[in-house]
Amino acid sequence: MDDHSPRDDAETPTERVYETPPTERPITEAEAARAAKLAANEHIKIASGYLRGTLADGLLQHATGAISEDDGQLVKFHGMYLQDDRDLRAERTKKKLDKAYSFMIRLRIAGGVVTPKQWLVLDDIATTYANGTLRATTRQTFQYHGVIKSNLKRTMAAIDAALLDTIAACGDVNRNVMAATNPAQAGAHKAAYQLAKDISDSLLPKTNAWREIWLDGERVVGGEDAAEVEPVYGRTYLPRKFKTVVAVPPSNEVDIFAHDLGFIAILDKKNRVTGWNVTVGGGMGMTHGETDTFPRTADVMCFVEPADALKAAEAVMTVQRDWGNRTNRKNARLKYTIERYGLAAFRAEVEKRVGKKLADPKPFAFTGNGDRYGWVEGEDGRHHLTLYVPSGRIKDIEGGAQFLSGLRRIAEVHEGDFRLTGNQNVIIANVPAARKAEIDALVDEYGLTKGAGALRRNALACVALPTCGLALAESERYLPDLIGELEESLARHGLAEEEITIRSTGCPNGCARPFISEIGLVGRGPERYHLYLGAAFDGSRLSKLYREDVPAAEIRSTLDPLFADYAKGRKTGEHFGDYLIRAGHVARTTNGPDFHDRTGALKPAA
Repeated sequence: MDDHSPRDDAETPTERVYETPPTERPITEAEAARAAKLAANEHIKIASGYLRGTLADGLLQHATGAISEDDGQLVKFHGMYLQDDRDLRAERTKKKLDKAYSFMIRLRIAGGVVTPKQWLVLDDIATTYANGTLRATTRQTFQYHGVIKSNLKRTMAAIDAALLDTIAACGDVNRNVMAATNPAQAGAHKAAYQLAKDISDSLLPKTNAWREIWLDGERVVGGEDAAEVEPVYGRTYLPRKFKTVVAVPPSNEVDIFAHDLGFIAILDKKNRVTGWNVTVGGGMGMTHGETDTFPRTADVMCFVEPADALKAAEAVMTVQRDWGNRTNRKNARLKYTIERYGLAAFRAEVEKRVGKKLADPKPFAFTGNGDRYGWVEGEDGRHHLTLYVPSGRIKDIEGGAQFLSGLRRIAEVHEGDFRLTGNQNVIIANVPAARKAEIDALVDEYGLTKGAGALRRNALACVALPTCGLALAESERYLPDLIGELEESLARHGLAEEEITIRSTGCPNGCARPFISEIGLVGRGPERYHLYLGAAFDGSRLSKLYREDVPAAEIRSTLDPLFADYAKGRKTGEHFGDYLIRAGHVARTTNGPDFHDRTGALKPAA
């Protein structure tokens, strides 16, 4: 496809099936007729009264730990998913018991920054209402698992008391906005964080439903339709989820090419931000066996001055609001909108809404997407310690690191803040030089880790089983064992300290972004995975399907010959994914629907 002109078969804005009204007004008969073609979720949103539905009444139904199916869709906008413990399904079904229902609750924390006081409150919530763990996600926020329905309002009240919330952490809205955390670039980090926070605040839904339902807030006088509007979203919000990130080169720790909207800082020689390159149309999710769904890396669309960044963010999101597919949710993300209209047409509409012609992108370069472990001194003289947290699961490991207890103790004495990274790790940030020894002593006392082996520190895993209802295979519970096996193979070939990215997901939704990792595992069924290879180390190129339905027991033996070949044939500084393409083991992936053009298994390893 030519990205500089609309597709011949692309619908035009005047041919859209449905467009969210820019201002609230009664829906006309013509709109209602068109709405009959909408996906089911669109009707749920229209009828919800701005995300209220029957959630308040459902919380009072004590006969079940679940909520209604429609409310199960609406509650996502409030930052939670209804789940059940799949490890217990068979036993409970046999005993004719209801599923072991509970809720996953995700916080909205722009840029992943929390204060020590907030950390202590979040820790207390984890041990009081959840399953005793805090989980740092791949999008710089926390999730709780195992919160039962009767504890939902107590949990949300405690979150609110910490001056945090969960609204828009899930659902068809702009979700948690990520920002670069590289502590060495203090000024650039501050600018990135501020932009992330500004976007998060500006694109936050305006409905009062969250406070009404969870905090017993006062209901809008006159009813929600009479007194409340969503000036940006309209009554149907977005066609699908929308993810925004802010990156600061040379680190691509936020995986900017995997998201709907991104801002890449353009720096001067003093590391000051002079403006932002804008990226659009990235996304990882797809459906097995459906070639009209695919992962896609974002296009670098334009450059904006700092004063225009927030306008550009809103413009990109509202074009997607109006042009996105509302009849088929599987093709509703921005990446499919870009594929239908072409980048040039999309950019022209963004410029129209910003009110000016935007400049072409400026040069930039990424060198990788991992974290910098251990201590780093920033440009401002403050010190920052990045800790490796396996799969982001903050808990006390029997016989191992005491992450929950140790970070709680650190929060009690820490004077700076904590930063979550897009790689599920934790930064103890803004430590005065005089307090470094005290922090180090606590890190040692609780066995916390300042790093890991090369493969392990470049690994990500989604939660998958037992709580995720979409999971087809294990991920978080499986990847550590697999990495142990692969570390043995790498060591045997002299590659123990070679930086290689590896990511695992239990399904093709791609929450851990496996399609831009050099080794990607995507669940197909119990102990079976599709194996993807050949992505770029910096996350800028998709991988290619190398083997289908690989049994878990055969993954090591499948990769071992490739490691051997890489050790023998690589060039100085050549990354694993690049070598596999040069050596002919996999094809270089082109973007968009061509992701499925062939399996990519070109030849067996020597």
